Amino acid sequence: MSTFDSTKRLLPEILSDIVKGKIQLPDFQRGWVWDDDHIQSLLVSIARSFPVGAVMLLETGGEARFQLRPVEGVELPSNTNAELLILDGQQRLTTLTQVLALKSAVKTRTDKGKAIERHYYWHIPTALEGGDRLENAIVAVEPDRILRSNFGRDVALDLSSTELECTQMYFPCDQTLKSDLWESALIKISVEKFQTYMQFREKVLDAFRNYQLPVIQLHRSTSKEAVCLVFEKVNTGGVPLNVFELMTATFAADNYNLRDDWYGSKQRKVVSRQERMCKEPVLEQVETTDFLQAVTMLHTLEKHNSDLAAGKKDKQVAPVSAKRAAILDLELADYLKWAGTVEDGFMLVAKFLRREHVRDPRELPYRTQLAPLAAVLALLKERWLEPKINDKLSRWYWCGVLGELYGGAVETRIANDVDELLQWVDNDTVVPRTVVEATFSPDRLDRLQSRLSAAYKGINMLVLREGAKDFFWKAEIKELDEEDIALDIHHIFPQVWCEAKGIKRDTYNAIVNKTPISYKANRMIGGAAPSTYLKKLQEHKQVQLSDEAMNALLSSHLIAPTTLRADDFDAFYQARKGSLLALIAGAMGKALPASSNPLAADVESLPVGVDVD
Repeated sequence: MSTFDSTKRLLPEILSDIVKGKIQLPDFQRGWVWDDDHIQSLLVSIARSFPVGAVMLLETGGEARFQLRPVEGVELPSNTNAELLILDGQQRLTTLTQVLALKSAVKTRTDKGKAIERHYYWHIPTALEGGDRLENAIVAVEPDRILRSNFGRDVALDLSSTELECTQMYFPCDQTLKSDLWESALIKISVEKFQTYMQFREKVLDAFRNYQLPVIQLHRSTSKEAVCLVFEKVNTGGVPLNVFELMTATFAADNYNLRDDWYGSKQRKVVSRQERMCKEPVLEQVETTDFLQAVTMLHTLEKHNSDLAAGKKDKQVAPVSAKRAAILDLELADYLKWAGTVEDGFMLVAKFLRREHVRDPRELPYRTQLAPLAAVLALLKERWLEPKINDKLSRWYWCGVLGELYGGAVETRIANDVDELLQWVDNDTVVPRTVVEATFSPDRLDRLQSRLSAAYKGINMLVLREGAKDFFWKAEIKELDEEDIALDIHHIFPQVWCEAKGIKRDTYNAIVNKTPISYKANRMIGGAAPSTYLKKLQEHKQVQLSDEAMNALLSSHLIAPTTLRADDFDAFYQARKGSLLALIAGAMGKALPASSNPLAADVESLPVGVDVD
């Protein structure tokens, strides 16, 4: 059975229904944004009976229940019931309503974005020339119906009265649908002008009055998910509609402002949930969809567990879900039940990530891991600090990061994670699929060069978590980070030195040859050979380190000291790669596959920080 009808409707009928409030907008529709050039172009197209595209309307009274608002410029009594909602064609219908069906000046803008108000007219003699001349026949004047020139000092055209309009043969567009009064005034002024006007009415006005607008009308049985999908498909030229906007419109129908809940409102004295969460910097990346996903996963998990407790099996059991369809199924009561719990969960996420040394939102490998982690921690509460549980959570986290499993569409994975992680907490045999499926190829280290890569960020965080010390400041890097001392990831064997030695860029630029250090240490390193800059660092009056102390510092970065002192890049690279792989294997809690690179070290034979000289 079809969920829509395709038909045609007369343009005046549609505009009349808009003015009466029978056709309105769902609140998720964005504002009207067309400029003066777009308005004039649309008028010319209809005057020439050109197609201007179909509009899509949705019948009200179905599952998709939204807060409504009238088309911009239309004033309606409160609680005017709509019969149809505009899903596609808002800009065109709003333009035509304001220009043709309302008497007030059209609030638009110039092509440069400057706000202006205009009334639109047809110059009748020019319009009668037809064809391309129609573009020159439209005149836009200011709210007082006067066109000025010379920076507003001179009056170029005065249409401030019906008599002036008639004598100069300028027809106001807001009379297009019903022009009886204007015609009565014109015939009193000049029968000859009236005869010319009648030609204009037949050639131009009748094009508007008889224009058939294609309409796709969705039945009220259309689901909220389908409405969302359809809206995105037909609005590819604009900003895609996200599920938060759709839920905002849905909850508004129950007099709840979801936008205020998230962003806050000084006017309505609502504190922003987002602002509360962003007191933890690492949560600055959390988006509205992440929050709704976490709420939905807890809601569907409750239903899932309830079905299991009732003895249901297989497909009878509601799945844990983070998909859009599940979010759109949320009732306001469901959101209110879980929103506070989820917020608490996200705050615990920030504490968990600090222990893994992820503090800066720029260094967060995957934002998509936050929602499932928040849902899990929201239920575990303080139990997440129990050593055994914390180890499992850490292992799951690093398997997701280093296995690079959270890029792209992850709705299914994160829902599985919530269910399986919570089971794993109390049952060692139920290992989450993310942990089972995660793998890290040793050769991946040879290709990791972009600091935007999740694995790259993750490995850097692991090195810091292990207590890497700065080459200059007497502190661990993570302590310097907390003190806002400028840090970055730099080459261990400097780029200039590597180029001079003929080492390929793809090799020296891999993460194996990079480590986090302070700007001060990096400046002292410059482009010198490691043996040279180590001596310079050790002898600096503010450093004064013995060989043993410097060796310990280098080992904290998983660097074999003697390879650096010997300027032996190949030995350094092999040893550090092995140490990094051992660190990765430990974080993931599993053995790694063998490397296909013949120069790669045996992970199992190289403990962290090993010196292979």
